[in-house]
Amino acid sequence: MVGAALFVAAFLVQGWLRPGYSSTGMFVSELSLGPWGWIQVVSFVVSGSLVFVFGCGLGVGLAGGVSGRAGPLLVQVIGIALVASGPFVTDPSTVFDQHSVHGIVHGLFGAVVFSLAPASCLVMYRRFRRDLFWRGLAALTLAVGVGLIVGVIVLKLAEQPTSALFAWKGLIQRAILISFLGWIFTVAAMLRRACPSSAF
Repeated sequence: MVGAALFVAAFLVQGWLRPGYSSTGMFVSELSLGPWGWIQVVSFVVSGSLVFVFGCGLGVGLAGGVSGRAGPLLVQVIGIALVASGPFVTDPSTVFDQHSVHGIVHGLFGAVVFSLAPASCLVMYRRFRRDLFWRGLAALTLAVGVGLIVGVIVLKLAEQPTSALFAWKGLIQRAILISFLGWIFTVAAMLRRACPSSAF
């Protein structure tokens, strides 16, 4: 829960306070650039680590089944990709196709996050709808998963300089991140209810 909330709070506050930064037109990763970029780097590492731990706990809490193992594993991979995205700082969005080595690596890990986010939701939907305790989150999980697929497609189109959505690519990316991390926060809160407090 803390990891999801921390990441969103970090990029919202920084986007508001950083001079010359546009939250609508610039990617979250671009907050890693400049003298205050270390804050976003730390946010990637800390939040990613907590998402990974959440994935481990989710696997224990769901206890079995193919989707009950695959879903948490996908979340763990997303956590690792977020951690790795921190030290490998992105290139500015004015530089397309990521020319630097660290920019290319950042882009690869970013692709992992944005590809596996909808996949994890759809896998977890399969698990949730079969479990009485989790069934209440099944519809939300499916809606978020489908919404993320649409969002990622729109974001890919918005990344093109000739696109009418280019000036809104930052806002589109934030909608995707907030949707997915909000889902993680909700599932983590439910998992806390499902497990004895001594397990934490």
